[in-house]
Amino acid sequence: MKVAFVLGTTAGGTGRHVQMLVTGCAVRGISSVVAGPAETQLDFGFGAPAVQFEAVQFGDRPNVRDGLAVLRLRQVLARSAADVVHAHGLRAGALAALALSLRPTAAPVPLVVTVHNAPPPSGVTAAVYQALELIVARSATTVLCVSADLEDRMRRVGARDVGRALVPSRGQAGLGTAVAGEKVRRELGLGQDEGGPGQDEGGPGQVAGGPGQVAGSTARAEGSARRADGGIARAGGPGEPSRRPLIVAAGRFAPQKGFATLIEAARRWGDLSPAPLLAIAGSGPLHAALTAAAAPLGDAVRFLGHRDDIAALLAAADLFVLPSLWEGQPLVLQEALCAARPIVATRTGGIPDLTGVDGALLIPAGDPAELAAAVRRVLTSDALARCLADGARARARTLPSENDAVEAAVAVYRRLTTAALASGPAA
Repeated sequence: MKVAFVLGTTAGGTGRHVQMLVTGCAVRGISSVVAGPAETQLDFGFGAPAVQFEAVQFGDRPNVRDGLAVLRLRQVLARSAADVVHAHGLRAGALAALALSLRPTAAPVPLVVTVHNAPPPSGVTAAVYQALELIVARSATTVLCVSADLEDRMRRVGARDVGRALVPSRGQAGLGTAVAGEKVRRELGLGQDEGGPGQDEGGPGQVAGGPGQVAGSTARAEGSARRADGGIARAGGPGEPSRRPLIVAAGRFAPQKGFATLIEAARRWGDLSPAPLLAIAGSGPLHAALTAAAAPLGDAVRFLGHRDDIAALLAAADLFVLPSLWEGQPLVLQEALCAARPIVATRTGGIPDLTGVDGALLIPAGDPAELAAAVRRVLTSDALARCLADGARARARTLPSENDAVEAAVAVYRRLTTAALASGPAA
C-alpha cells in the first residue's frame, strides 16, 4: 500500500502530525509521498531517503495560482500511484479533491481529509471556509476531525463518513526534569523570596494567612522538583520563604489562542503575594499588539519568544494556562497533562475531551474575569492545586500514544483500499 499525504503551509502542529504518520507508515512497510509547499519540506524534514517529497505551492488563502497548484497536484498524485490520498486541512483537502476529479478515466482513489481547525467566526475568510467545507464534504471518502464539534459541523454539511483523528503529543518522552525546571526558574530570576506576607504560615499543604496571599501550593512550592515517586517535593518547611509563582502559557500569537484575554486577566491578580510571573512562550503576528497590551504590567508578564524547551518550562511552572478561544487536541495541553501540572483551560473545542472532568479547571473562553478568578483559586489553594495535578497525571495515562494514532490512521487506509478493490475499476 502507498499513501500520498497533502498538506499546505503549517506553523507546527499539522506538520508534526503528518511527520508522525509518514514515519509510522514507513515502520509498517507502507510507502508514502508528501506533497506540499517547499518550505514544508524544509521545516519538517520531508524528503529523507525513505520519503518522497513533491513541491506543490499553495498557501492558506485562495490565490489566482490555485489552478496551477491543482494541475501540479494532479500530476503528482497520478505519478505516485498512491492507493489512498490523505490531505490535512480543508484547503489541502479541497485542492486534492479537485486534482483527483481531473482523472475521470482512472480508477477512483479514496480521499481522506483531516480537519484540524475550526472556522473563523465571520468575514470573507469564514465564507471561504464554508465553501471548502462543502467541497470536502461532497468529495472525501472519509473525513477525520480533531474534535467533536468539528465532526458535527462536517456531518451537517453532508460528509458521509466522519470519524475522530488522534493527534498525540510526545507524551512522557516530552517530560522535563527537575534540573531543567530549576534552570528555567533561575533564568527567569525566580529564586526564594525574602519571606513576608507570602511565606507559608503552617506545615505542608496549608494555605497562607489572609486574602490575596498565595498558598504554600503543592504545585508552586514544588520548585520544579519532582520526587522519585512522581509526587511533589516542596521548596521548604514551615516558616521558610515561599517562591514566586510561575504561570506558563505557550502557543502561536494568533487571535484563536486567546492571549489578549490572558493579559487582561493578569491585570486582575496583581494583588496576590508573592506576585505571580506570567511567562508566555511563542511568536506570531500579534506579538507587537500583545507586548503593548502587557507593557503597563511591567515585569509581571514576560514574553519568552519561540522556545524548544517547553517540557522544561512546564517542569518549572506552578500553573499552566491555556486561554484559547478554540482548540482541537492541543499538543501543549497534552504535554501539560503528562507533566502533571495544575491546569486552567477554556471549555471549548476538543479541550474537555482531553482533560476530562478532573484534569483541569475549565472556564468559558474569552472571559478575563473568569480566567483571573480561576488562576487566583489555584494559586491560593494548596488543596486545589494538588487535586488538579493529580487529576492531570491520571488523565495523562488515558491519552493516545503516537502508535495509537498511526494504527488508527492505517486502519482507515486499509479499510478504504479494501473497499476500493472490492468495488472494482471504474466503468
